[in-house]
Amino acid sequence: MTASITFRAGLLLALAAGLCAGAARADEAAIRKNLPERLPNFPKIDEVSKTPMSGLYEVRLGTDIVYTDESGQFLIQGALIDTKTRADLTQARIDKLTAIDFANLPLKDAVLVKQGSGARRLVVFADPNCGYCKRLEKDLLALKDVSIYTFLYPILGPDSSVKSRDIWCAKDPGKAWRSWMVDGQAAGKSAAGCDVTALDRNTEMGRKYKVQGTPALVFEDGSRSPGAIPAAQIETRMAAAVKKS
Repeated sequence: MTASITFRAGLLLALAAGLCAGAARADEAAIRKNLPERLPNFPKIDEVSKTPMSGLYEVRLGTDIVYTDESGQFLIQGALIDTKTRADLTQARIDKLTAIDFANLPLKDAVLVKQGSGARRLVVFADPNCGYCKRLEKDLLALKDVSIYTFLYPILGPDSSVKSRDIWCAKDPGKAWRSWMVDGQAAGKSAAGCDVTALDRNTEMGRKYKVQGTPALVFEDGSRSPGAIPAAQIETRMAAAVKKS
């Protein structure tokens, strides 16, 4: 009798799981059909998945996230917040999608500043005219035993490109960068024949990884942090990144 009850219970659970999976597939099919039909310029849908919120589906468009109901009738743009944990589920998902493979970063195109042994590594995307980048650079002085690779990312205007060229073409780019960002001492004018194609590659790479503002930090585990954060927080993130990598 007990074996029979257990078998029937297992069968019911399997049937229920099958029905749920079938319903999810039907919902995904409806979403993939209805959204492009009703919104002709809607981007290509890469993935549809259920969210922790009942009746709400995540629609992934490359590394962008929107939400819809099971039929694709309503479209929601914005952050999905778990009020219990206060976690921004949307940002967490985007962070995962936009994580950078640290090992594949072209560090030769970055300005290197080595502090102490330089054993740990940190990448920063920065514009020489960015005030928050200057504040971050002063905080970075407190870090120990770290190699800081700064990708010059001149996105704030023509003068940013000029300053980036002058710094990149300096005899000691790391020293020129720090002198400008920390002490306000501008680098000398770059020579006419200086190869600045690295700056073009940095710009393309920033677009590829959707670096939309400066500063932007990348840790050794590929996780990112947009904006300037205090040195203590950077230390915490770096320690966590080393454990993961």
